[in-house]
Amino acid sequence: MAVPLAPIAGVVLRYGAVAAAGYAVARSAKTARRDQRAEDALDDTPEGLAWRKDGDQLSANGRFRRVVRVGHTGPAIEVDLAGWTRLRVRRVK
Repeated sequence: MAVPLAPIAGVVLRYGAVAAAGYAVARSAKTARRDQRAEDALDDTPEGLAWRKDGDQLSANGRFRRVVRVGHTGPAIEVDLAGWTRLRVRRVK
C-alpha cells in the first residue's frame, strides 16, 4: 500500500518553518548579565504577594516557592518564582 506524501510533506514543512523561526530567534537573543545585588534581593523577597502605592507609582513583589515530588519516594525539584514590578503612570504636559 502506498503512503500519500502530500499530507506528510505539508506537516513537515509547517513544523520545519516553526523550528527554523525558533532557531533564528534563539540565535539572535543576547546573553543577559547577572546582577548579584538583584539576585540577593530576589532571594530575600518573602513568600506571597505584596503591593505598595506611593503617589503615582504602584509597586508589587511576590514569591512562589514549592517542592514538587514525583510519587512518594521519587525525585523532587524546587520551583522558586520571584519577581518585582513597577507601574508608573504620569500625565505629560
